[in-house]
Amino acid sequence: MNQLFITICLLIFSNMFMTFAWYGHLRFLHNQVWIVAVFISWGIALFEYLLQVPANRIGFQAATAGQLKIIQEVISLSVFIPFSIYILKEPFKTDYIWAGCCLLGAVFFMFRDKIFAS
Repeated sequence: MNQLFITICLLIFSNMFMTFAWYGHLRFLHNQVWIVAVFISWGIALFEYLLQVPANRIGFQAATAGQLKIIQEVISLSVFIPFSIYILKEPFKTDYIWAGCCLLGAVFFMFRDKIFAS
């Protein structure tokens, strides 16, 4: 299977754990003291790292570190927007679209050598 495809799949699942670790406590643990949220978030983040580290190791065989970071940022925004709307009950903002457009520009510049390779 393509290394970049495996990397992207692992990063998607990794980012789901990361988003819950970083922001899930705002919805589900808001009545708890912050230290409880910290330890629960660390527990969730462990699963994020168990996916993210292999994803980057696999992906680094097919992409540069900068390209991997841009992929991660695109995935991060793609996971965060639905999370913030459906879990945190925040309204959709057009700023998400503009941020996505900026990230698409970043993807273009980070991958343009592969796009225009002959």
